[in-house]
Amino acid sequence: MNADSKPANKRTAALIFIFVTVLIDVLSFGVIIPVLPGLVRQFTGGDYVQAAWWIGIFGFLFALIQFFSSPIQGTLSDRYGRRPVILLSCLGLGIDFVLMALAQSLPWLLVARIFSGIFSASFTTANAYIADVTAPEKRAKAFGMIGAAFGLGFIIGPALGGFLGSWHLRAPFWFAAGLALLNFMYGWFVLPESLPKERRTARFDWAHANPVGSLVLLKKYPQVFGLAAVVFLANFAHYVYPSVFVLFAEYQYRWTELQVGWVLAIVGVCSVIVQAGLIGPLVKKLGERRALLFGLACGVAGFCIYGLAEAGWMFLIGLPISALWGVAGPATQSLITRQVDAGAQGRVQGALMSLVSLAGVFAPLAFAGTFGLFISERAPVHLPGAAWFLAALLLFGAFLVGWRFARETPAPVALKGVADGIDG
Repeated sequence: MNADSKPANKRTAALIFIFVTVLIDVLSFGVIIPVLPGLVRQFTGGDYVQAAWWIGIFGFLFALIQFFSSPIQGTLSDRYGRRPVILLSCLGLGIDFVLMALAQSLPWLLVARIFSGIFSASFTTANAYIADVTAPEKRAKAFGMIGAAFGLGFIIGPALGGFLGSWHLRAPFWFAAGLALLNFMYGWFVLPESLPKERRTARFDWAHANPVGSLVLLKKYPQVFGLAAVVFLANFAHYVYPSVFVLFAEYQYRWTELQVGWVLAIVGVCSVIVQAGLIGPLVKKLGERRALLFGLACGVAGFCIYGLAEAGWMFLIGLPISALWGVAGPATQSLITRQVDAGAQGRVQGALMSLVSLAGVFAPLAFAGTFGLFISERAPVHLPGAAWFLAALLLFGAFLVGWRFARETPAPVALKGVADGIDG
């Protein structure tokens, strides 16, 4: 084996490690998706409107906590490395799912979600990890593989969660706890560090560890600052899924937890096909900018179909179209990481995650509130799909911003050689 092949082998192994780490995390989240709204509704006496508002409050507090904790985690990963942050996240999530499994009241369940918000960092740090070990021109494909981990997790997770939930409503929470703790053990023994000591920041920078300071950091990268608005709007729109999908499906189509799980599994299959099979060829053919715009346009079309769907089979038609939205995320991340040097990737990703969390502060209340309003007696018109139309409008706004700010530029000189920077 020649010397040039060794860094490539190490990069491949590192990407496999992070792929499995993200996959197990997504599985642990996926298994509770079909049953969490049902547990909330159980605590509210079966009332859909009250359950919708509580789901909105849960999402609001979770995102608010992440808004403050994400930049701290990103700065910590720049200072001490990616590995310890990922491990701490996995351990925290395992404990959180145990608390949720034991919850006997809404306040208890709420505390568990707050706890989860503090430690949910592996997705953010995974993006910085990929930027550490992947050459700039290959990052869109690498981010697509992480997206495929999300899709694969959502194939298996919700279907399994629906099956376990049909047996016992709390069984998926115990299963999720086991997965998260297994992920912690896996990472402890096999996950290598991606950021060498010589490329880490010299000190923990509180100026960028607070959400305001981290967002100010984005202004140092003009194109990143514009693309950050796309990230914000797109993630705001994406929160429609955890905010209303399960309640919408139960209300509009009378789907059971098991049926919801199978539909989410179909969503996962479509996502894996797009993320693992289509992103590389599409980005290569269209370029990152046009791939970004194409993905956002498909997302708008998919949400409009959801909003208009009066029957379950009509909703299913929108799934493959909406799945093509998945092209936009990796293209955006690739454009962003091209503008940032190695020592700032964690802080920039933390700042972007703060934007995602900021979107999540308002989105659950907006979507759950819209759904609750348009199925209530106070509704100006009975429109259960109103939340999907709101999401479509937000994605259209992201499309317009992307049209204005997305530009394909060469990677900065400081990024040369980053792909070889993995310890071990």
